[in-house]
Amino acid sequence: MKGDRVEIVVDAGDTTRTYEVVASRAGRRVETAVRRGVVEVSEVTRSGSVVRTARFMANRVLALVEQPIPREDSSEKTGHTGRPLGEDPET
Repeated sequence: MKGDRVEIVVDAGDTTRTYEVVASRAGRRVETAVRRGVVEVSEVTRSGSVVRTARFMANRVLALVEQPIPREDSSEKTGHTGRPLGEDPET
């Protein structure tokens, strides 16, 4: 979802560096994967196409922080009464 964010903190020798991958448009999400000693963070479209990818050596990654945007549950939306459509509240 737009606004999803992953922060990656990497050991760069004498200092640390922080990188950020953000879902920049509506319908995109950020996915993380750890494969063969490599951490991959990708921005992905609804159809599954990868827009951009950041790759880091797993032994250099100090922290991987996923920050999803708060999602609104369908039952918590204002104005939702819990009745099926077309049901008459008077009866």
